[in-house]
Amino acid sequence: MASLNDYLLVSGLLFAIGLSGVVLRRNIIVVFMCLELMLSAANLTLVAFSRFHGSNGLPDYNGQMLVFFVITVAAAEVAVGLAIIVALYRARQTISTDDLTSMRG
Repeated sequence: MASLNDYLLVSGLLFAIGLSGVVLRRNIIVVFMCLELMLSAANLTLVAFSRFHGSNGLPDYNGQMLVFFVITVAAAEVAVGLAIIVALYRARQTISTDDLTSMRG
């Protein structure tokens, strides 16, 4: 059976991969996917703490309830984010962050 440290290690690795993708990549879609990976790492941490931090051997479900709200917000974020990416591509014909740094009309 996996321990809390195992879950936190995996969550930390996922967050580090996502953070490095946001910092190093230039494709806006890859950056967007890395942001979602970081959000999933935070969700994994919430579920792990809620599972292992219980009283009388029963898990505390407050963290898992918060994960449902985070997933709902992430779904709305995906819809709005992809709409912004499509609008940027239509206006500038590129999805590279280097080309999108200026604020020209």
